[in-house]
Amino acid sequence: MAAKEKRKLVLIGAGSASFCEALCGDLMIHPGRFAWELALCDIRQEALDAAMGLAKRMAALTGTDMVVTGSTDRRDLLPGADYVVTTIAVGGRRGWEQDVFIPRKYGINQPVGDTAMPGGVSRAMRMVPAMLDICRDVETYCPKAHFFNYSNPMAVICRALRRETGFPVIGLCHGVPGTEEALAEFLGVEVGRLHTRGQGLNHCTFLHDIRVDGQDVKPQILEKYDRMMADGSYEDIHSHVRDGRLCADLFRSLGAFIAPGDRHITEFFTELVPGGRYFGATLGKDIISFEDAITNGEKRYQRVMRRARGEEPLDAERLSGRDGETEKLVSMIHDLEDDKRTLYWANVPNQGAVAGLPDHYLLEMPCVATATGFTPIRQNDVPAHLLALTSRFHAWVDVTVDAAVRGSRDGMIEAVMMGGYMTNQDEAARMCDEMLAYHGIQAK
Repeated sequence: MAAKEKRKLVLIGAGSASFCEALCGDLMIHPGRFAWELALCDIRQEALDAAMGLAKRMAALTGTDMVVTGSTDRRDLLPGADYVVTTIAVGGRRGWEQDVFIPRKYGINQPVGDTAMPGGVSRAMRMVPAMLDICRDVETYCPKAHFFNYSNPMAVICRALRRETGFPVIGLCHGVPGTEEALAEFLGVEVGRLHTRGQGLNHCTFLHDIRVDGQDVKPQILEKYDRMMADGSYEDIHSHVRDGRLCADLFRSLGAFIAPGDRHITEFFTELVPGGRYFGATLGKDIISFEDAITNGEKRYQRVMRRARGEEPLDAERLSGRDGETEKLVSMIHDLEDDKRTLYWANVPNQGAVAGLPDHYLLEMPCVATATGFTPIRQNDVPAHLLALTSRFHAWVDVTVDAAVRGSRDGMIEAVMMGGYMTNQDEAARMCDEMLAYHGIQAK
């Protein structure tokens, strides 16, 4: 029997425990024709030890021949890498909390704070420099590797890396596939029968074409929404369209469903939820609670850590092949290797794919995975008003990229003001200074 071809995947940010567990499971169950080395990197030794322990326990249980290596220094692992994946979060949960809690003192309520609004700008100020350092190391040590990023703010990071280095980083997120699953459930059809097309920024992607078995189902979705509103069963919608009251209302006016739901899109359409006021509730506090998201994330992390230490049994679903990593990275890898040309959603430069938008725009859109990389499908029919909204939001991305790349305090303030999150520049400056000080950023 011929020896298997060797492939190496480097995961930077292996302390992102849930993702690490899911990726390990997928790669062990579906290695394809390859003998894999999984190289785990985290700057925290404790997190690295846990991730390696988890991976080795999973390898022993599955009987895989995968080699698991690790280091706190990515430069030990990058040479010879075929794939590099980043899931880092500079500042961790405590830093993320302050991205939300500090703006609250200034009357800004965010349900997430990892993509847009002041929280997204603050995260960008510390994430972009770190990601640029990683990207330059990838260029140096494994220039032919496929580079996938999962970290937020997705559009800002990927645009910055593409602009500053030219390296073809691909951004991945489960938001659109998750929305497709929710819409299929809402319509009572199998998800494989539902297909969408669209474009936008990560966490604000306009699905202007939604079909089941080739038939346009947008009128059907709106009709069911109207019936549920009329008979008082509106609350049932939340389980299907991801906290979707604003999404459903905008669907009516814009003619497009916006993925991945209100938890994220409210941070783009802040003029519709001033001060976080959301249909009688306050975002991030008594609806789509930020504190609950932090608590639940910590609980998930601790569960994975207990499995890594052998204190709990491994997650059977992760090793069954039925509950894999939601962005389907392993499937993408096999498609890239074998030129299967499957369609996936990815964050890549426009490069003429969406008519009417500049080539450099970093868009989330459907792409074909080929042996030469990801190629976005051409879309000539995107309505003009959706192009205008994408342009509005991407202008903010470019301003935020400039601020983060230059480490500019004034640029950070400009990004906050441009987003329309505040109207008093002096107050915005005080808030930005407070966030910069907390995160230890010496802005220029």
